[in-house]
Amino acid sequence: MKTLEKDWLTQGMIDFEYKKYILLAYLQGVKGNFNHKKLYPDLSDVNQHYQNSRFFRDSINALYANFPKRISGLNTDNMSIEYSMPELPNNEYLSEIEAITEYALPRFEYILKEGKEISDEVESNITIAPIGILPIYRNEGYLFLNESGINEIKIYQYNLTIFENNHEKHRAVKTYYLESVRRSISNTIENVKLDIVRKYKHLPNPAAYVVESKYVLPLEETLLPIIKKKVVPYLVA
Repeated sequence: MKTLEKDWLTQGMIDFEYKKYILLAYLQGVKGNFNHKKLYPDLSDVNQHYQNSRFFRDSINALYANFPKRISGLNTDNMSIEYSMPELPNNEYLSEIEAITEYALPRFEYILKEGKEISDEVESNITIAPIGILPIYRNEGYLFLNESGINEIKIYQYNLTIFENNHEKHRAVKTYYLESVRRSISNTIENVKLDIVRKYKHLPNPAAYVVESKYVLPLEETLLPIIKKKVVPYLVA
């Protein structure tokens, strides 16, 4: 899939048609992945491009707004001074980038909306429930992933990490695949948890959750990223 560089707006030749071609080729690739229910890393990538483009547009608008104004007259109806903007110097470079930005923004927004709708649909069909009694410490533990129609449980160890950004705390979950086991009437999810605790002794009393998905979806590109986002509130409750 074609990628879009972070500085694609200002990188290389500044030409509207050229940048339009690059943008549409990129969005076509993203659209193709979304059609196959592959959301990440494209969804995060498009969102970053959208935010960068909005920031650039807003910066240009702020530049125009702060440009020195000239007094053009006095409004006697409300006794206010009227101002006019002087003619700005012709800057073809800036004008071209501004046109590219205005073209790109609604297209980023459209594809973001499409990806978000798919993400919401997937998330609404994922359920998470604790297995047994949960310990107080839940920053580490196990996730037992069961996909509809598959008699196999994928087992992941998870770690909850906390990092600060702009004086705010953010939480993220990292997962590490351990193994897969067959699920049957005799081999219940509780039995699977007991076997895992015996086998991996570094977590003697772990938190464990079963994650049920109604859909079988691309694991790395869709299912795991959404599960990791959805499970955070269960770990910090």
